[in-house]
Amino acid sequence: MGELDHFLRSQLGSFEPEIRSSVEYCLDVSGKRIRPALVFFSGWRAAEPIAPALVKAAAVVEMVHLATLVHDDIMDGADLRRNRPTVARRYGADVAVLLGDALLAHAVHVAAQFPSAEICRIVSDATRKVCAGEIAQTLRRGDPAITLADYRRIIGLKTAELFRLSCQLGSRLAGFDDGFVEASSAFGQRLGSAYQMYDDLADFFGEEKRIGKTLGTDLSGGKVTLPTLVLLNKLPANERDELLEEIRGRRAPPLERRRALMSAHGVFAEVAGSVRAELEAGVALLAPWAHLEPTPLLVQLLGLLQDQVNNLSGGEIA
Repeated sequence: MGELDHFLRSQLGSFEPEIRSSVEYCLDVSGKRIRPALVFFSGWRAAEPIAPALVKAAAVVEMVHLATLVHDDIMDGADLRRNRPTVARRYGADVAVLLGDALLAHAVHVAAQFPSAEICRIVSDATRKVCAGEIAQTLRRGDPAITLADYRRIIGLKTAELFRLSCQLGSRLAGFDDGFVEASSAFGQRLGSAYQMYDDLADFFGEEKRIGKTLGTDLSGGKVTLPTLVLLNKLPANERDELLEEIRGRRAPPLERRRALMSAHGVFAEVAGSVRAELEAGVALLAPWAHLEPTPLLVQLLGLLQDQVNNLSGGEIA
């Protein structure tokens, strides 16, 4: 991570002087860096130093991720990210849109510096899918007809795709065989889906100070996520109609009441169970490669995410 920080800082000089300070601000709020960790872990060879190619790939993934966060916060009207003002809050939405674009462009520029065109191709392909997922979700805001299949499709694109790419880049650049590259990529997809389900749960059950970002924006913004889908299926008809009106934007959602109803109807436990199922599927995907050095590191990340889910409810998981 130290080498990643150094590489990212070294890229500031590639940006025009007028925007360097704002790009630097984006880098300073980059958070947990789960995706770069996936690049490093999936390409881990303990007896060797970290390859410069892995550092560069991790930087590419992180810049794409940062760009999506900048754009997400604009669309969600969020004020906080990593316990600091969002880029949109600090510089305005117009500047934030273009900053996100600049980060995406530079990520592809760095990807193009690899000797093989394959890296740039798979990075640009994954970036397009992430954007498609965000567009699909935006077009379905306020639409109560979203199904579980729709939801899984959206999170598979907007979140899980970048997790998948991170594992694919790490294992491919480290020279592992095609079987492990495919398995680690599928693992990343599962972990990414689990992470988005956790994030959607945190929007209702998290604490802003601990999570570090504006919460309660999903329902108020017309996003139908897994907790809302589960609640819709559990409410009696009259209460279900009220929630549908909130999704359509015809009445403001009473978030505390929604959270209380979710607790009363076991929504937390059901969504947490879906997260756990994704994590267990991820473990199974890596089982044939238990002898490889990356596997225990990747599996460890699953445990960390499960801990995050547990912490949302004080460990109350059915």
